[in-house]
Amino acid sequence: MSTSLDAVERTALLTAALRAAETKRADRLYEDPHAAGLAGDIGPELLAEVRHATFPPGRERTVPSTPDYNAIRTRFFDDYLQEAAEDPGTTQIVLAPAGMDSRAYRLNWPDRVRWFEVDRPAVLAYKDERLGAAEPRTDHRKVAVDLTSPDWEACLKAAGYDPTVPSTWLLEGLLYYIPEPDAHRILERVAAISAPGSRVAADIVNSAALALPHMRDLLDVFSGWGCPWLFGTDEPEELFDRHGFDVRATQPGEAGADFGRWPDPVPPRSERDVRRVFFVHGRRR
Repeated sequence: MSTSLDAVERTALLTAALRAAETKRADRLYEDPHAAGLAGDIGPELLAEVRHATFPPGRERTVPSTPDYNAIRTRFFDDYLQEAAEDPGTTQIVLAPAGMDSRAYRLNWPDRVRWFEVDRPAVLAYKDERLGAAEPRTDHRKVAVDLTSPDWEACLKAAGYDPTVPSTWLLEGLLYYIPEPDAHRILERVAAISAPGSRVAADIVNSAALALPHMRDLLDVFSGWGCPWLFGTDEPEELFDRHGFDVRATQPGEAGADFGRWPDPVPPRSERDVRRVFFVHGRRR
């Protein structure tokens, strides 16, 4: 994979590099001892590109601080998943796509939880290679299939997923990289195999984040890697409601999603033409 990265794999390695950098900080929001190995040699190079766009020499930052955002996002979803796991009714957690995530290895989980990671075969094979002898701290099930596949649900069920009991889903770093029709299709398919009461969490940007001129430097980096941001919404609650989920949308910097690290103001939702990102979290009706 290191010689022929596709767009999705690049963003996974970037995320690993961001988590490795966070782990080195004295004020880190979490510790990921596997991140540096998962990032490899390429992840830090990708991070350097993002840092240059985020903190351009000689002028003020105008785009979101990717390192701070990623730290907050990781910690927010760490806490979300661990809180879900405390519920005695939680027996299955699904990461789709899994990317270079190491939560199954770096956090503790109850014995009753089955942990499913869905991603392309090449991604999971690379991840296995980089993790080496590391042992997951949970009943870990790898589902090597692309989320665009017509039968990924069947592969998930074959790995032991039970659609008749509530599940917890994390769709992290996914929705803004796919066209709007595909985002609807993914949510429709997740809803279809999630029992009532199932939890869902995801991150998504607003429409202005895709179009504001001052976002261009950062957007150009991702476009240059072949993974442009394609979809955003100003009404994330409505998006998920259409597919049977009752959710809340929390922005970095708001209560519960700050951790003392978000450096920018959080304008009220009524204000237009400002960049936003949302952490969506809720349940299947």
